[in-house]
Amino acid sequence: MATIAHGTKAPRQSGESVNLTPAQRRRAMLDRKGYGEKRRLATAAPTKVFYGVMLCVTLLIAFGLMMVLSSSSIVAITSGGDPWNMFKRQFLWATFGFFALLAMYRMPYHHWHRYAKPFLYVSFGLMVLPFMPAIGVTTNGARAWVAFGAVRFQPSEVLKVAVLMFCASLLGRRRAEVVDWRRTFKPVLIVWLGAVGACLAQGDFGAAVVFTCIVFATLFIAGTPIRWLTFVLSISFVGAITMIMSSSRMQNRMTAFLHLEENKGHYAYQVWQSILSIANGGLTGTGAGQGTGKWGYVPLAHSDFIFAIIAEEFGILGSVLVIGLFATLCYFGLQAAVRSRDAFGAILAGGTTAWLSAQACINIGGVVGFLPVTGLTLPFISYGGSSLIPAMAAVGVLLSIARTTAARRQSSNEVE
Repeated sequence: MATIAHGTKAPRQSGESVNLTPAQRRRAMLDRKGYGEKRRLATAAPTKVFYGVMLCVTLLIAFGLMMVLSSSSIVAITSGGDPWNMFKRQFLWATFGFFALLAMYRMPYHHWHRYAKPFLYVSFGLMVLPFMPAIGVTTNGARAWVAFGAVRFQPSEVLKVAVLMFCASLLGRRRAEVVDWRRTFKPVLIVWLGAVGACLAQGDFGAAVVFTCIVFATLFIAGTPIRWLTFVLSISFVGAITMIMSSSRMQNRMTAFLHLEENKGHYAYQVWQSILSIANGGLTGTGAGQGTGKWGYVPLAHSDFIFAIIAEEFGILGSVLVIGLFATLCYFGLQAAVRSRDAFGAILAGGTTAWLSAQACINIGGVVGFLPVTGLTLPFISYGGSSLIPAMAAVGVLLSIARTTAARRQSSNEVE
């Protein structure tokens, strides 16, 4: 019979557990205290999914910084300002975004189960701020911004992360009840209606579309019956068409892309100028910094329409490169979802991928005249900290899921 050293707790099971080495005992103690997962996360070798996501996002952010400098400097010079001003701000926000990414990556994503609901409540509270007269700001017909002095942010960007976290947490915990609409489908729809209603009240139709993509992507990944999703989406589509047709301004704005030449002097002016810039770029582009669309012809060239400047200065080749980076990011994001060992991680990774991919498609589609202009920014590239920082934080969660998957696989191999 094996002897037990003085001061050591007796094992609960007999047999091989009595003969554990000191290293194995230490590992077992860390596992009981919940530190084992953190240790495996820190020591596991990253997979190609981890490196793929990191590489795509890094290239997009770096390219975005360069394009913000190129697209904003001319306007700043002509107005007598500092040509480096927007670049400096974007670089500062990218730095803050890096720390947000790092914090979300270092925090095991399972901890968001306990914070998802409070985070959602706080985020909905922030959506009230744009309606306050002292701090609310109206931009392009949407009262969706909040200004505290020189600092401006868009609360809906924070709400995107909160809604994604809540939906993934609820659907992940109630995975076995996915066919019980009261337990899963109903609460998610309530949150979705609240988010969409708040965005429409602010006049931000584009954000409402993105929320729809996020929520229904999480429902689809969780295994919600297709007939439920089809029914609700059909009703939503009819409701959206009815709302658009009830307002002449919104109707003209949403349908202007169908008749660009007829509306190029008013509702389609931005898109028409954008297409002229894209055509000017040709195959290889005019060269970095040599585009003419940013000389006041393309409105919001540093923000919503920055893709037009990319296409002009780097041509079709540069445009394909940017689209390819988003497509590659989508691929690796879906791989992280597929390889996740738990429902929460899979839904969270899939929802994040759906959010970034859908927003990129809607932005680029509007710039090239294929979709209506919704005012959405191009993730990681467009100017603006309120869109860049939450997106980078979401990528941190995605990296955490990819790294945790690698850690669990390594742990399984050690056990085998």
